[in-house]
Amino acid sequence: MHYLAGTASVHTTAAICDYLDERATAADTVTVVAVTPPSDATARRDAQEALNVAPVRLATVGELNTAIREDDGDPAEVLLETAAAADADELVIASVDGIPNESAAVGSTAHAVLEAAPLPVVVVPGPEL
Repeated sequence: MHYLAGTASVHTTAAICDYLDERATAADTVTVVAVTPPSDATARRDAQEALNVAPVRLATVGELNTAIREDDGDPAEVLLETAAAADADELVIASVDGIPNESAAVGSTAHAVLEAAPLPVVVVPGPEL
């Protein structure tokens, strides 16, 4: 099984890892992707910190890949394109991005992914901040 996880923060990655920890095995591949605008050093730093969580939390997964996708486009579209290119079996996202002061409702990126996804999408509960 190939899981593709979209993250926006350390908290989001942790919530996704909680889900994958119970499902992903040594036979599976997990790819964790953070989408950032190009030439935004702060966003890139935050994305790298978010990706650093995955190797620690998913040490028992067969293959783990992390990537920063620098793109000015819609993060939902970038995640769906990345999932298609990776031939992912399941897309895992959080209901919200884990950035403080967000509402409890499903975020705009999660909503857009759910509307357009041609593959199964698992929406994990947003992290408690």
